[in-house]
Order: sequence, then structure tokens, then C-alpha cells
Amino acid sequence: MTPGLIERDEAATLIESGRTLLLAGDEALLTGLPRGRWIAGTIPYFMTETGGVASRDRVFAAALPEPATSPLIRFYGTEALSGIGANTPENGFTALIIPAFSEPHTAFAQGVFSFEGVFNAPLVGWIAGVAAEDVGKRPPKVFNGATGESSATMALAMHMPLPAGLSAKVGIVNPFRQGDGPAISFAERSFTASECMVDGEPVNLVRYIREQGIDRKLPLVADYFGTPVNVSIESIDEAAGQVRFYAPVFPGIAYRFAAPLDDYDAAFRTAAAEASGEPVFACNCIRNYQYTGFPGAPVAPFSGPLTFGEIAYVLVNQTLVYLTIDGITPPPK
Repeated sequence: MTPGLIERDEAATLIESGRTLLLAGDEALLTGLPRGRWIAGTIPYFMTETGGVASRDRVFAAALPEPATSPLIRFYGTEALSGIGANTPENGFTALIIPAFSEPHTAFAQGVFSFEGVFNAPLVGWIAGVAAEDVGKRPPKVFNGATGESSATMALAMHMPLPAGLSAKVGIVNPFRQGDGPAISFAERSFTASECMVDGEPVNLVRYIREQGIDRKLPLVADYFGTPVNVSIESIDEAAGQVRFYAPVFPGIAYRFAAPLDDYDAAFRTAAAEASGEPVFACNCIRNYQYTGFPGAPVAPFSGPLTFGEIAYVLVNQTLVYLTIDGITPPPK
């Protein structure tokens, strides 16, 4: 089946048929679904074949190929999360969902580079969220279809073994590249920053953004061996002189604000058109939903949840992340 939004009853039927699924939707819809081979995270925002939508009455479903053996579905608390790489199948991938604002969210974002074995096999997923009006009122949650349990305080993974002849690959769509501005570095690993070094000189980051007239839609971008990785601005507290990010900054990394885009929407679609393979799952940053024109237009061939952060081995922002499985016949268009 092609990933997309379906009625709750349809989701229940898929579960009962034995399909292996990644689901996303409002908490009320995910609560009480039949037990089976699925995991889910809360969010009411989606990119679909007709464009970006907000929906509290439908569930997003992505059906995965038949596993080689039953997938391992398990919760990870803050301490256990560093061992997630030990459960990765020899041939397969891990799908990971983490509730936004939780301790595992911070632990993964700040510590993933030191998690043993985490880069040995594809790791894909997202940060679960809630409707904008519910932030601070209702916690994001993850749902374990194998047990019927949900959690706002633990991460949830599906370790998916694939049959011989199939292989998984994680891809990203990111229209941003480092701009030609000065290098910015930070002394501490953190989701917030006040002071930083700009070309080696100490500067307050809030003041720097204001004085340079930097567009707050532009993320900081680090270059990881040729791959641009975004750190998006969540908010700026002028009074406190502090910037809060959707992902942490790290010491020892040279960041630059992204090069401006003449047309955000066009740049995003151009980058999406260059993606390869037929996605079996995709997710996209809620910031891209807010900043581009696709609330009214699709981003073919991608559909999936619009999230509070994306996982492509590490936590990324303002990025579309997708999973392809080589060796299977794509569904008909």
C-alpha cells in the first residue's frame, strides 16, 4: 500500500491483517487500536498526496515489507537509549519515535554520536508532537502496538529484520547549505545558547542575529563530511539574550547560518525532486510546513507526518527524511 492518511477503522483492519506498520495521528485515534506489529507517535499534521493538512480524525499509515522474523518492539528509557544499537538486526533497520520535550529527546539529541553501534545500520524516525494549541497542555506520546502501552517519557523503537535480498536506506531532503557568513562555534552542548564565538570573537547570539538582520527561518548549518545538518531556531528570548533550538549545538563544530533561499518553496521542491528511490516511509519538519507553500500542494512522492524533529541516524531539523527498501517492486502509481 502507498503511505497515506486513512480512517481509524481502516488502520485497525490493517493491524488485524498482520501488516507491519508505522502509524501517526491524534492521541484519541491511536488509543485502543488492536495489538499487532506497529508503533506510532502523536501528531495531527501531515504531508499527503493532496498537500499539507491538519487532521484529528484520520491516521497516517505506512506499511513495511514482510519481516524476516518478527520485529523487536521495545521502549527505551533515558539510560537504556544509548544501547539501542545493540538490537539492530544484521540486515534491516530501526524505526525510532521519541516524544518531544522528554528526557529521551534530550538524551538522544545530545548523545547519539557516542551510542555504540548506532551507525552500523539504517536508523530512521521522528519526534512525536501535538497540535500547536496543545503544546504545554498535553504531552506528545508514543504507542507500542505489541503491548497496547503508550508513554510520554520513553522512546519507542521497532527493530525490523528484512529478508535476504532486501536492504534499507535512509535519505534526506535538505534545501539548505552553509552560507558564506562567519563561522559560529559554541562552548557547550545544548539546546540553548546565549554566548558564542563568531570568527573567534565572543558575541551574544541574539544580538548578532538582530544586528546582522538574519532571517529567523534560516537554520544554523553544520557540515558533517559533506552532508549539511540543520539546527533550527525554535525561539528567541530578547530579554534574556538567549536562543532556543530544536536540536542541540555541539562544541568543536563550525556552524554557519544557511545561505538565503530566493524561494523557499521552490528550493524545497527542487531538492525533493532529486531524491532517489520509492519511499516506504517519510516524515518532514513542521517548520517546512509553516514556511513553504505546500500546505496547499503535495511534495511528490512523499507523504507522512509533519514532525517536531526528524531522525536520520541523528536528530535533524527543517529536513525531510525518508526510508527506501531496495529489492521490492514499487506500488503502482
